[in-house]
Amino acid sequence: MKILTAAQMREVDRRTIEKGIPGIVLMENAGHRVVEVLAEKFAPLAAQRIVILCGKGNNGGDGMVVARQLFTRFEARGLHVVLLAAPEDLKGDAAQNYRMLQVCGCPVARKIPAEARLATIVVDALLGTGIKGPATGAMLDAIREINHGFPVAKVVAVDIPSGMPSDSGEPLGEQARADYTVTFTAPKPAHALAPNCDALGELHVSAIGSPPRMYDADDSIWLSLVQPAMFSAMLAPRPRDGHKGTFGHVLAIAGSRGKTGAAAMCGMAALRAGAGLVTVASEESAIPVISGHAAELMTEPLSSGSLWAAVEQIAEKKDVIAIGPGLGTDPEVVAMVRRAFAEFVQPMVVDADALNALAGTAWAGAGKPRVLTPHPGEMARLCGKTTAEISADRLAAARGLAIERQVTLVLKGERSLIAFPDGRVWINPTGTPAMGTGGTGDILTGLTAGLLGQFPNDPDHAIAAAVYLHGLAGELGAAALTEKCLNATDLLRYLPAALEECARLPHRL
Repeated sequence: MKILTAAQMREVDRRTIEKGIPGIVLMENAGHRVVEVLAEKFAPLAAQRIVILCGKGNNGGDGMVVARQLFTRFEARGLHVVLLAAPEDLKGDAAQNYRMLQVCGCPVARKIPAEARLATIVVDALLGTGIKGPATGAMLDAIREINHGFPVAKVVAVDIPSGMPSDSGEPLGEQARADYTVTFTAPKPAHALAPNCDALGELHVSAIGSPPRMYDADDSIWLSLVQPAMFSAMLAPRPRDGHKGTFGHVLAIAGSRGKTGAAAMCGMAALRAGAGLVTVASEESAIPVISGHAAELMTEPLSSGSLWAAVEQIAEKKDVIAIGPGLGTDPEVVAMVRRAFAEFVQPMVVDADALNALAGTAWAGAGKPRVLTPHPGEMARLCGKTTAEISADRLAAARGLAIERQVTLVLKGERSLIAFPDGRVWINPTGTPAMGTGGTGDILTGLTAGLLGQFPNDPDHAIAAAVYLHGLAGELGAAALTEKCLNATDLLRYLPAALEECARLPHRL
């Protein structure tokens, strides 16, 4: 699902109008979509006390469509429409909808009446995606009213909570907090990026008339939201003549003394993802422990002194390589990682100690399929920056490094980012703070390698599927076990349920 900036959304609207769908029709459709959500979530609407707060722009015009529809179609227990602007300041379609609202006989107040304070629903139609800076003056006062002035109300934002910058995950100033947000045509960056996405409540993306081909086929729109529909083909039943050789052989180069669990989790995750065969290559003393975790895992010992020769031989005829979890920082290991990254032709998923081995060197994908999965601290070391600098603009950091080094980069965290060498970035909407526990990254490495082994001709969607399912399994596990009790291996326990949910619900926001 493409994500549009405010400027891109304006261009889609302009082209839609140019093609023959008038702006007043788009506004009417937008208002209808909001009313549909109200009717679905707050039935029966006749029992509700509703306040609609309107600004002077198109967002306010949408709100006046909502008001007219509610006034003419539903007999709400109470309906208060408040225009927090001078009527003469309204322009275009918003002004026309204000006139239509007057013709219908719906009262429009200029300030919030005392009896409205017990509203059960507040519709926020003050400010839309066109704001240029922090809300001030009357709009700031109105935002504070939304957040504090209606003690029993649920807030439904039209397009975006007022005061929230459309194109950023970071707040500009005070902004409304919503229980539901109804946006139009496509999500905006603020709807998908943290922390702003946490202030939306339940997000609904509603069509209002713009043909999807206007933006879905536009390669200049490089930001998207991962949806199960993107990788639905990977959830289909396997071919009847499939066998273990059909579904890829993953080599996990992982583990060391005291860190055998990382290697075992990586290997088990690749198996659970559906890989036909998984071999774990690790320090010789770690092999018995790794084998004890799963009988299905094959193992190969690695001996110091001839490490590269051993790895090179073991990697022959393997389809995908996962490298790094629990590998350690011994100088011979670091040298092996760097050489493997540069020389092996197989797709490689690089995590943990392997990422640290690359830091400070002139590494690059160089045309070989490479997937790096850093958390912000590892990302900082790869970029030669501080973690704070990475966290200040995760999107720019991930996209910039992926383009510069020609790799696919999964920057982990709330709303993990998948950045591709061609500049595309996909935002993953799944995950939970319950996954902030040791080993979840090792699970992701294995899942990614396992799916890449099965779908070598569609690596982008295989990576997206791994990241999405990883987060969804965490959500399902946390719901069952609580956030505090979730462990990394629980993700594998709930992966089947995540697969089933993706097949059942191909669209999720």
